[in-house]
Amino acid sequence: MQGVVKVYDPETGVGVIVRDDDRSEVLIAPGSLAGSLFRTLRQGQRVVFDLEDQDGREVATRMRFGSDGY
Repeated sequence: MQGVVKVYDPETGVGVIVRDDDRSEVLIAPGSLAGSLFRTLRQGQRVVFDLEDQDGREVATRMRFGSDGY
């Protein structure tokens, strides 16, 4: 999945991504940058991420660089 960072708080690790495919907003799960090349995210930054179901809603996890086949 690809999208653009709408907002990100580096202290809490929480933020929002706007998905490219349907322009819906997805919560960035705390800890999603763990193990990635990203140290932080900035508004407007393009990211590739996975979607995971947490407590009945989709959240963005596993952030990475690249086009992921798109």
